[in-house]
Order: sequence, then C-alpha cells, then structure tokens
Amino acid sequence: MRRLILPALLLSTSAAAQTAAGPGPDPVAAVDPMIGTGGEGHTFPGATAPFGMVQLSPDTDATCEIRKCYGHAAGYRYEDPTIQGFSHTHFSGAGHSDLGDILVMPQAGDAVKLDPGDPAQAGSGYRARFDHASETARPGYYAVRLMGTGAGSGIAAELTAGMRVGVHRYRFPAGQAAHLLLDLRTSLYDYPGKILWSGLHVRADGTLTGFRETRGWAAGRKLFFAMRFSAPLAGHALIDRDPSIPYKGFQGPGRGTDARAEKLGKALEARLDFGVLDAPLEVKVALSGVDENAALANLDAEPGTFDAIHARTEAAWRQALSAVEIDAPEPMRRNVYTALYHALLAPSVWGDADGRYRGPDDQVHQAQGFTFRSTFSLWDTFRAEHPLLTLVQPPQVTADVVNSLVASQQHSPDGILPVWQFAGRETWTMIGYHAVPVIADAYLKGMRGFDAEAALAAMVASADHAAYGGLGDYIARGYVPIDKEPEAASKTAEYAFDDWTIARMARAMGHRELAERFERRAGNWRNSFDTRTGWLRARLSSGAFRTPFDPTAINYGSDYTEGNAWQYSWFVPQDQAALFRVLGGDAKAIAKLDAMFDYDNAKLDYSHAEDIAGLIGQYIHGNEPSHHVAYLYTYAGAPWRTQERLAQIVQSQYKPSPDGLAGNDDLGQMSAWLVFTALGFYPVAPGSNEYVIGRPFVNRAVLNLPDGKRFAVVAEGLSDANRYVGSVMLNGAPLDRTFIRDGEIRAGGELRFTMQASPNRAWGTARSARPYSMSTASE
Repeated sequence: MRRLILPALLLSTSAAAQTAAGPGPDPVAAVDPMIGTGGEGHTFPGATAPFGMVQLSPDTDATCEIRKCYGHAAGYRYEDPTIQGFSHTHFSGAGHSDLGDILVMPQAGDAVKLDPGDPAQAGSGYRARFDHASETARPGYYAVRLMGTGAGSGIAAELTAGMRVGVHRYRFPAGQAAHLLLDLRTSLYDYPGKILWSGLHVRADGTLTGFRETRGWAAGRKLFFAMRFSAPLAGHALIDRDPSIPYKGFQGPGRGTDARAEKLGKALEARLDFGVLDAPLEVKVALSGVDENAALANLDAEPGTFDAIHARTEAAWRQALSAVEIDAPEPMRRNVYTALYHALLAPSVWGDADGRYRGPDDQVHQAQGFTFRSTFSLWDTFRAEHPLLTLVQPPQVTADVVNSLVASQQHSPDGILPVWQFAGRETWTMIGYHAVPVIADAYLKGMRGFDAEAALAAMVASADHAAYGGLGDYIARGYVPIDKEPEAASKTAEYAFDDWTIARMARAMGHRELAERFERRAGNWRNSFDTRTGWLRARLSSGAFRTPFDPTAINYGSDYTEGNAWQYSWFVPQDQAALFRVLGGDAKAIAKLDAMFDYDNAKLDYSHAEDIAGLIGQYIHGNEPSHHVAYLYTYAGAPWRTQERLAQIVQSQYKPSPDGLAGNDDLGQMSAWLVFTALGFYPVAPGSNEYVIGRPFVNRAVLNLPDGKRFAVVAEGLSDANRYVGSVMLNGAPLDRTFIRDGEIRAGGELRFTMQASPNRAWGTARSARPYSMSTASE
C-alpha cells in the first residue's frame, strides 16, 4: 500500500481512524486494495462501502475496444501510467466487464479539454499521468496526485463512498481556476453503440442530475445520478458531441420546471466551472436505478461532508473485517484480511434508500422487509463466497441475498433465478442454475428471513426450465447432448450438483417426492462419465461420446466451460465417494490427482483462453472448477496429501502485491477460497453443512459469529517446516474425522491443530472419518 504525501488537512481522517481503532492490530490497516490490481486479478483500488452500490475508483483506460479490454475489466490496471478519470461503478475481479459509469475528471487553468487524448502523448487530452508513490488505497478511501503536463496536473484527488453515494475531494493548484468534466460517453468495454441515450439536467439550486441507458454486457441498463458541489457553479456547459437522430425509446423522467439547463443525447458531456477556490472542492454523487428524483433522495439519505462519510464507512469496514481476528506473519495477515475485504464487496446493494429497485423486467418494484442486491457472479461465488458470508455477516445479509434472488425469478420474463446478474439485469453469462445452491446452503444452515416455499418453487422452476441451456434434453435423457448444446459435459455435471441441493432442501422441508425426483437427477453426472477412459466427456444425441477427444483441450464453446476434462472430471461435490469408485478406488483416485498437479504443460498453449491462469500442472487455481480439487485427497483417505497441495497452492497463487492474485478474483471467490483455507477448512459441497479440514495458514484466528459466539482456530507449532497436521482437537477432545460441521462452528468453541514436519498417515484415513458423500451418507 502506497502513501500519498498531502497537507495535514487531507490526512486528518487517517489519524482519527487509528485513534478509533482501539487496542490491538487494526484490520482496516491490514487491507491493501492494491492487491489484484495488476496481473490477472482484475480488482479496483477505489473507495466503496461493504456491499456498496457505489464503487468510486480511478479508470486508467476506459476507451479500449471490447476485444482488447480484458486486462481493464475493473477500469484500473496497475501497469498503466495515466488516469482518465474517476467513475462510480466497477466490478471486483470479473473476467468480463461493463460499468465505469459517470466519469468525472478535474481540470485546472483556463482551457478545459473535452477528450481523454492519447495515453502515450502527454497533454493531448484530459487524462493525467500519476505515480504509484502518490497513491493511498485503503477500505473506503483512495487518494492520488495527478501530475504531468495535462489539464489535471497538480491536482490532489481523494475519494470516499457511502452505501449509495460517492464523494470526491479535489485540491486545485493555488490561483488556478477549478473545473470538472463529466463525461457520459465513456464506459468500461467500449461496446459498439453502447450509449443508447443519456440526459443532463442542471437544477435551480445548482444540483446536477442525469441518467444514461446503455447496451453492453447487460442490455437496456438504466442508471440515474444526482451530483452536488461544496462550491457554487460559476458557469457550465452541457455539450452533445454527437447530435445525431434522437433516440425514440426511453427518454428519461420528467424534469419539472426548475431547469436552468438540460440536454438529451447519445454523447453528452458537462463542463462545470467553479473559478479560483480557496478550499478543496467536494463533489457528492448518489446513484439510483429508479429515476433522478430517487437519486436525489439517496443523496439526502446520507448527509455529511467528505470526512463524515469517510469516517462512517471506515467504521463500517472495521466492524465487517473484525468478524475475523487474525494472528499471522504480516504477509499472510495482509493477504487474508485483503481477501476478506474483497469478499465483502459483492453482491452489492441495488435497492434505493426507500426500498425501490429496478428489476430484471425493467420495472420498478418495492422491496418489503429486505434490501435488494445484485451483482451475482453465481457460477463463481456459490462455491465459497456465499458460504463465507453466512459465517462473517449478519443473517440479514444472506436473507437479503435469497430474497433478491427469489424476487428476480418472480420478475424475470423467463421465470428463472439469476445466472449472472448486475444492476438487476441478466447477462446469461456462464452455466448452471447456481442461485439454487446458494439458497439451499442458507436454508440448511438455519438461515431464515425469507419465504422458503417460494424459494423452493423458484429453484424448481429454474431446474425445470427446458429452454435454458439444454435442460429439456437433460431432463429427458439424463445428460446434455453436445450436438445440441455447447459445453455439454460441464452443464451435465453442474446441473447434477444443483439438483442435489434442491433435493436436500426439499427433504428438509418435508417434500419427499420432490426430494426423490431431484436425488435421481443428482446422479446424472454418471451419464457423461466415460468409465472406460476415466473422464467426464460430452455425449452426442446418439449416446456415443464425442470424438476426437483430448483431455487437455480448452476451447470456448466446446465440451467444457472455461476448462477441460482434467478439471471437470472431478466435479461431483455431492458424491466424491461414488466418483472414486468409478475411477477404480482410492489409490487410483490419488494417482490421478497427483497426475493432474504434476502434469507437464510444456507442450501446451492456452494463450487463447483468457481465464486460464495460475496453472499447477492441469490444476488451474485462477479459475473456479479447480477450487475444490486439492481437498479431494481427503475423500480418498489421504488428508496429508491435501495438506501438501494446499501449501503448494497458497505459496504460489497469493502474495501481498498488485500481481498477488493468480487469476480473476471473480466477485470474491478467489478471496473466499483463501479465507477459508487459511482458517483450515473449506466448503467443498455447499448444502452438505460440512467443511472439509485442510490445514491452517495462520497461527490463530477467531470467528466473531453474528450471534456473539466466538469460534477459535489455533495452529500450534505452525511454520514453513511444519506444514502437516499431526492431530486435531475440537473443544478439547480429539477429532479423528476430516470434516467439521457448520453447527459445531456456530456453537462456538475451539479447533486446535498441532502441526508437525512429517505427514501423519494415520489421522483421518478411516472411511467413517471422511466428509459427506451422497452415496455413503446413510452408511
């Protein structure tokens, strides 16, 4: 984390925060938002509140063509030398992008530049050079000094954010006129014709409101904003840079009669002039998905200056991060706390302060008793991100998630749960119906605050929606045929897991016949598993496996989703014991796991596949299908091998630096994996109410559970040399099994590991000691 050298006035909030932190290490100070901003992490360093609607962050390149934007999915890339401006919406760690809404850039002097210019040519536009030595990034706060010969040269910029507001603070060079440029043309991933329509409205009191409708990753997305300033406008200009034929669709809300100026168009900018200022300029911006008046109401709902909002947000982060107390060497402590921070950015709030939100049907709805949330990267986050939230956040957060998912299904024109949703809009990205395990896992853990019958109905409606992703054939045949649907092998396996979670919830609710139907479907993975070769493979409608077949081949739209047979042949979280029997027993399963990690990739080229990063042989930690695989040795009676592989993964895939994430964080999944793994256990099969024990990577950690109970993890003798688990104690009694139940954690207590330098080949090897598998659960 870099520190910005600024006058004492600008650093006053930092000093106050340290005073408020109280005794002991401050978890806020342990977080480094720069981790993941380089390499393939795709995180952003800017200011946001926990699950905040606003992610106010610098964009280093918001003009790249869509096919060249992968590295800029979060707007900011550590390697870039210039900042184009500060926009209000960003994804954290996505492999695809959109957003970058409402870009603001300060300028000083007489001339105001209207275009960003060439990043390779200093002073050619409003973008400005910067130096990482002048940056500060911490939860809820970002600062940088703009430099070079551009219009922003010499301006000190600070950003903070509340739940639905972002606040800028700019200190302009003495004696120079202050200006802001608001550019509604720019967007992350420059989809052709993305800006469908936009509007700007200067109200009588000087408040600027506006909107834009975009056609990008999510079609027809509407966003509204309201912007106020700490100094009066001395002048302004609303400019249409492309006065083409007016758009005939959405025109924006009625504005009333208080307009000083307004403009509608497809390429709008606002030049805002403030003259020479004798104090920093504060700019407060609120967002809404409903309309401009709702954005104004959100603005009023979070009163206060930059310092006041920053203090509230930093306190919120301190409370959220204090859910886990971590004692570890500084690099690991920084890694884990930053991972926890990243895991608390999404699913972000999308509902307004009054409870209204715009849903997937593009209509405005009123939430009753919950806050509507969106940004659901469910193919990624069902694995560990959502299970983590059930432990480190109040139950209302999970209830909000479930209620939002069910409301989305009820409002959806297609009648299914979200697949990959943001701003209330569906993108149809990735596969599966993975809202289902999120809901089931929450219910089975005792989470309430939602209509369980309505939730189950939404789950079944999604699983039976024949038009989605080959489900009609899956229901009829028991597998998805590759000649009718791409990525068929992956879809078959993932649908089967989702079906198992429906069965689990249905049985817990007393719906026996429904449970039996989906228990049968949970075994459909077998229909795509080639027992002769030992691989999960795609089958044709004829029943034959598709040929030619190469288990190392990765091609989008082929047999697998962002992976190959090496990763997907292990995806049976609901019944790993049955999979190992199909493979020929424990010894053969272990040998195949070893072959995966030890595979020589020297002759393979995956450069065409953007998301394939963090390779250890054919294990791909930078992408989610591999995330449970290291824990599978435990299901074969060799937990010490899991311990070895976890050490290999953690040491090679995470570090406290900008390139410290081996792959896209994917809205917190990579980070949640590290949090769980550092604690010593992981939810291999969400919905089982079990966590598979691995090995800890911290000396001591305490989960401060939402109901006030505390669950401690202690690692006696932990060191680089002592990487193996010698023994485990739960609440003072020996624990011989290799899993811990969710209820045991929630009851509070202590999980104590004794670490040693050599493997304990006796602990956890008995079949009765192994984690849940569907086929052996009743034995």
